[in-house]
Amino acid sequence: MTLSGDACFLLRPGVMALLRPLLLDVVPTIQQTAALALGRLANYNDDLAEAVVKGDILPQLVCSLSEQNRFYKKAAAFVLRAVGKHSPQLAQAIVQCGGLETLVICLEDFDPGVKEAAAWALGYIARHNSELSQAVVDAGAVPLLVLCIQEPEIALKRIAASTLSDISKHSPELAQTVVDAGAIAHLAQMILNPDAKLKRQVLSALSQIAKHSVDLAELVVEAEIFPVVLTCLKDSDEYVKKNGATLIREIAKHTPELSQLIVNAGGVAAVIDCIGSCRGTVRLPGIMMLGYVAAHSENLSMAVIISKGIPPLCTCLMEENEDHIKAAAAWALGQVGRHTPEHARAVAVANVLPTLLSMYMDTHSSEDLQVKTKKALKNILQKCTYLPALEPLLHDAPPNILKHIVGQFSKVLPHDSKARRLFVTTGGLKKVQEIKAEPGSLLQEYINTINNCYPEEIVRYYSPGYSEILLERVENYHPVL
Repeated sequence: MTLSGDACFLLRPGVMALLRPLLLDVVPTIQQTAALALGRLANYNDDLAEAVVKGDILPQLVCSLSEQNRFYKKAAAFVLRAVGKHSPQLAQAIVQCGGLETLVICLEDFDPGVKEAAAWALGYIARHNSELSQAVVDAGAVPLLVLCIQEPEIALKRIAASTLSDISKHSPELAQTVVDAGAIAHLAQMILNPDAKLKRQVLSALSQIAKHSVDLAELVVEAEIFPVVLTCLKDSDEYVKKNGATLIREIAKHTPELSQLIVNAGGVAAVIDCIGSCRGTVRLPGIMMLGYVAAHSENLSMAVIISKGIPPLCTCLMEENEDHIKAAAAWALGQVGRHTPEHARAVAVANVLPTLLSMYMDTHSSEDLQVKTKKALKNILQKCTYLPALEPLLHDAPPNILKHIVGQFSKVLPHDSKARRLFVTTGGLKKVQEIKAEPGSLLQEYINTINNCYPEEIVRYYSPGYSEILLERVENYHPVL
């Protein structure tokens, strides 16, 4: 961010030194205004925030924070938040001058606005990394934040929930600290709160707890969030939808049992509806949740198929512009189709295999999209025995994909006379003869198996160059007169 002329002026040596004495002015309004001005400067960019730190202003703010009135406390907490948000180094400067302990004292203040300002500053410090988050925990913030989410003020609830989310996200141990303070039950009760911004933060906090381990995910589930959380997937607020789907995803990914519980609660159908009703990144956690559920077992994958999960996943693959969303949809389809021929057929009949192949071969596709589409194709093709869906791929697939396609034909054709006949009439056998395979390779073995399903003269007839041989024989033929 470029500095304005005024901000550049304020970076000159001595300017912060001029502002600093105003924090000690005898007139409270001047003190508050000076603190507010410093906060706005520090909020502007990291250069100005660093200037506040180098001006030795933080110790003075921290020292007077617990003694002043509520207006000053809010302004001082704003300065700490504005400084701490930019980088772990600037947040560490607040820790070193004793800022955390003072902010935690403010969480016990009578005024909800002071609590809110303090919680906000603590969240901005905790979000950087696990060390800073642990410092916030060690200062005793978590039990007081859990009390804050029980206060009647919506704004305070939001910030407290957000800060608990920022603390929980880094490690299972930090999340466990939040759980041990009794946060889950209070957060779970607020899932149905009419305030959308609060619901966003509550769902985020529960997601950050549930993501780390099976035990933590089970504790979230035991707070009876199902089927209540499914209502969030129909919310008019896009972020509530997204965070609700993220929470379900973080639970589903751990074990088949947790995924089964979600299926039983109607979660798969609800997520599928959600994917169909929104666009862009809001879809992403829902797409991944279906992939996680399908990955666990044949039965859970079939639950996704029965709930009509394949069409919306195909739509996401074809409609979305962002490669990372397409990659997630490709991955999820691969998880659905990888179990048995029945699963693979369910994906194949949606006519998605050519799309996966073209995205894999498209040089404009991101590396991640190419990796995911290749893996999905391989997963599905290795199980797919539905030949009509495979045959179009024979003409376009590169050798590394082609071997999986030809391999499936080599498994089915020896046992299916109708398929053998169809393979000739649709041009499949001719195409196989045109494939140049390395002698002794797996692909060559598959081709030999297919050729052995037909009389030798049929194979010769469809081999490249055979028509020229016939014409040559015509030319060289001398009829008996």
